[in-house]
Order: sequence, then structure tokens, then C-alpha cells
Amino acid sequence: MKKNIMNPKVDFYFSKAIKWQKELEKLRMLVLDCQLTEELKWGVPCYMLEKNNIVLIHVFKEYCALLFFKGALLNDANGILVQQTANTQAGRQIRFTHVEEITEMETTVKAYIYEAIEIEKAGLKVELKKPLDYEIPEEFQHKTAEIPALKSAFDALTPGRQRAYLLYFSAPKQSKTREARIEKCMQDILNGKGLND
Repeated sequence: MKKNIMNPKVDFYFSKAIKWQKELEKLRMLVLDCQLTEELKWGVPCYMLEKNNIVLIHVFKEYCALLFFKGALLNDANGILVQQTANTQAGRQIRFTHVEEITEMETTVKAYIYEAIEIEKAGLKVELKKPLDYEIPEEFQHKTAEIPALKSAFDALTPGRQRAYLLYFSAPKQSKTREARIEKCMQDILNGKGLND
């Protein structure tokens, strides 16, 4: 089996003088050994099987990580996968804080990558929550009852946009803050825009 080659468009990411340079170079070689195509997406190295995202490499202040796009479907026998936030549905990370850790875990990490490839080949999908599975804040329920056009406009948004709004509206502990967020976003919802559009 021939190894995939490095994509020159991605080289700059690894040549930047950053805290995790040795770890990133090691992760790059490890992932490329798994026969995936290297691309640059979202400004980070992304590894694909045909046109499907499998895993990407990214950095944070405290660690660098491999992010598996369908990590929720992996059999995490070693208990090393991390769900980034409570609202993350599909993605899971394996985090690293030093190059020796990557070297020690190389066989295990490759096994996870190969499993992710098999999941993609099998066409498996992560069952995502529907927007209505999320808690709809009482304040938003009142506002949509009061303004039917707001409910219609919200219902016409994509599921991802609905989810983003519901999470944003639900986050504050105080009702007053939830109401302020709803007021601030009403016009965008009526205009068919998402939270980050």
C-alpha cells in the first residue's frame, strides 16, 4: 500500500513557529500513514477518504488534538476520546500534550483512524438531535406565540441555525438575559439569517 504524500498547500501550517510543532509533525506523519488525502480546511490540516472528512489536526492553548468527525461512532475501548463540549454531537478528540505521548499511542491512534475509515466506507451517520429535541426557552415560546411571523420564520430556518439559536437563548441563567438575547436576534430570524450570518 503506497503512503499518501504531503500536500504542499498544507505545509505552511506545519512550518509556523508554534508551541506544538513537534507534536503536529508527528501527528501528520501518523495520519498520512493511514492512506488519507491531506487538504487544508478551516485553516487546519484535514484528512479525507475520497471527499469525506475523517479527521483533522488542531491546536489549543493546553493541547493539540486529532478531531474525528464521526468520533461518536467509534468504539472507544481505550477511553481516550473526549467530547469537546456538552453540545458537541458527532466529533470526538484525542488530545496530546507531548510528542512522546503520540509515539507511545501510535498503534492505538492508527487503530482509531482505521476504524473511522471503516465507519465512513460503511456510510454510517451520527444520529443528530433535531432542533426540537433541545430545550426551547420559555421566553422564546412566549415570543413566538405573541408573534406568529417569528415562529414561521424560525421554523423555516435550517436545523443547524435553529439549534444555534436555541443553544444561545438557553445559555443564560437569568430570564432577563434570555429575553434580551431573543429581542436582539428577532430581526435576524425574521430575515432568515442564522446566529452567525
